[in-house]
Amino acid sequence: MSKFSSSFKKDLEGFVAQKRAVGFPYDTAERILGVFDRFCLESYPDECLLGMDMAMHWAEKRPGEHVNTLIRRITPVRQFAKYLLSVGIDAYVIPDGIPAKGIRYVPHVYTKDELKTFFSVLDQLSYSINSPTRHLVAPVIFRLLYCCGLRSSEVIRLKAQNVDLATGTLSILESKGHKDRIVMMSEDVLRLCQIYHQRVSVIWPERTYFFPNHRGERYSNGFLWYTFQKCWTESNVGPISGNSPRVQDFRHSFSVNRLNRWVAEGKDLNAYLPYLSMYLGHAHLSETDYYLHLVPEFFPTLISASEQRFAHLIPEVNQ
Repeated sequence: MSKFSSSFKKDLEGFVAQKRAVGFPYDTAERILGVFDRFCLESYPDECLLGMDMAMHWAEKRPGEHVNTLIRRITPVRQFAKYLLSVGIDAYVIPDGIPAKGIRYVPHVYTKDELKTFFSVLDQLSYSINSPTRHLVAPVIFRLLYCCGLRSSEVIRLKAQNVDLATGTLSILESKGHKDRIVMMSEDVLRLCQIYHQRVSVIWPERTYFFPNHRGERYSNGFLWYTFQKCWTESNVGPISGNSPRVQDFRHSFSVNRLNRWVAEGKDLNAYLPYLSMYLGHAHLSETDYYLHLVPEFFPTLISASEQRFAHLIPEVNQ
């Protein structure tokens, strides 16, 4: 069933199909294009061409809208316009300079107490007749996000055949940038997945996805967001300094904690950083290096280790 209803219905369907044909999941972008489709239907019901007025109306910043949100909203429509031009249909492409450059988000790094409280609430999710696997899925799926540093899209798209419960490996296929990689699970996470598999197989013995929803299909990012918000609120952690926690911050927390541990162990980060980069599925080392420069929680360990390592270079002062 199509998610589009405006005069651009067929072209939007063709555009999304093209993106998926070359390997992009394009789920979030499809959702944004669905909002754009309704925008066209309501504001330009008789318009058949994506003209300048329509495009720039869509590109207007909404009250209270973050510039990063605006960028995410504009990008799929800009790509759609380029697609229309490529198939011989006239369209106005929103200029690249609109909006201004986005603001790099400084992630929230969860403390041990925050994680303990959050997972305690998560483990108490009750059985729902409308969603019989939810209480089994949620505690495991969030632990994989944190303990393995997975992206949200990777964990919800994980298929049962790509989880090796004998060797403890996860085969992450066609992820960001069309990259495949193997992720190793720790022994405790592996055991957790083995127990989960036994329990969920009673409900879905022949499932395709490792984490099936009530229809046996994969969960959406909306499920992760809703479950996180619900359990985080119930955790009643208290005031948070900096940006509000998000689902993506489990991956960031994994990375920062790993770097902190290596520093505490006296490891050479120049030698170890490429391993973390490959584990996370980063295309460039600069993506991993980001954690060294922008996450304040990393600095206490780094500074402490640096002071100990270079203390002999600081001359003593005689009183």
